[in-house]
Amino acid sequence: MTKDDILEMLKANLEIINSLKDKYLGQLIETAEKEIKREGVTFTTTTVETTTTTTDDEGNETTTTTTEISYEVDDANLIVMYASWLYRKRVDDSLSGYTSAISATGMPRMLRYTLNNRIFSQKMGATS
Repeated sequence: MTKDDILEMLKANLEIINSLKDKYLGQLIETAEKEIKREGVTFTTTTVETTTTTTDDEGNETTTTTTEISYEVDDANLIVMYASWLYRKRVDDSLSGYTSAISATGMPRMLRYTLNNRIFSQKMGATS
């Protein structure tokens, strides 16, 4: 799953149907990925290279190669869970008027368990 796929999953999770917040959501995805790595999780990724050839009106061909990182489904889902929590936490904090650096909304237990299970299984050498 590419970053674009992860963005679409996040938008579906948050029930956002337009692209007005795509840049912000993309930043949340980047932040979530970095925070998860900081926790000690190692993602399984592969590099996907796509080559596209286009021809203009004069018959000139242009070849474009793009390289994207692809994530395993469970890694992508973990990133979506974390990014959606970051988004919801911001909304919850703004509604409660909580302005301290420490959030009033703690990490959901499901997310904490998922992170811990992933970290423990990777430290023990288990594969999923």
